[in-house]
This record gives sequence, C-alpha cells and structure tokens, in this order.
Amino acid sequence: MLSDLHKLVAWSTDWQTLFNTEKCKVMHLGFNNPQTEYDMNGVTMQMVKDEKDLSVIVSADMKWERQCIEVVKKANKMLGLIKRNFQDRSKDTIVPLYKSLVRPHQEYCCQVWCHILKKTLS
Repeated sequence: MLSDLHKLVAWSTDWQTLFNTEKCKVMHLGFNNPQTEYDMNGVTMQMVKDEKDLSVIVSADMKWERQCIEVVKKANKMLGLIKRNFQDRSKDTIVPLYKSLVRPHQEYCCQVWCHILKKTLS
C-alpha cells in the first residue's frame, strides 16, 4: 500500500501537479484496520476520524449523526434569518422563502447521508 502512495507522489511530481501535504489526511475505515501512519514527501499525514468533503461530513465509522446535526443547524439558521428579516409571514411569502433558502440545505447530497438508523432520530 505504501508503494502505491509513493507511486502517486512520483506521478504528481512528473506531471508538476504537487500535492499540498499539509492538507492531505488519512482516515482509517473498518474495525480491524491497523492504524498505520503514512507519509508523503517526508511529511507524516494527519489521521482524522471524520472529514468534510463537498459539505458532506464522512466519519470513519460511517455513521451520519454529525452530518444530520450540521444540516439541522444550517436549516435553523436560515429559518432564523427569515424570521428576523421578513415581517410578512403570509403563506405566499414564507413558502417561496422556505423552498429557496431552507430546503436546499436539507436536500443537498441527501442521497448519500439520508439512510440513517431509526434510533438516530429518537
């Protein structure tokens, strides 16, 4: 496995598309995965338990609680923004605001993270 990483670094050097080693991280997936340290160009890569990629939080245990919590926080922030800035609370005003400002946060990449356990919701 390490030789694959070294091949990848050599390829990036040949094509002059170097990796920013300070931003590269390692996430170990699975229960029996040895916690091996990896280095790239002499810099040991940071080990993480979860990482945000394209605004989706992926954790090493493949559970989505943190992603769900963050989505709810964003949606509530947008609802607070609507409440603070719009005095007209008629259905004709609120529904379009909700559909354009709140719902996109709830629906973004939900195909990935929406398959949560029932016990997570309670």
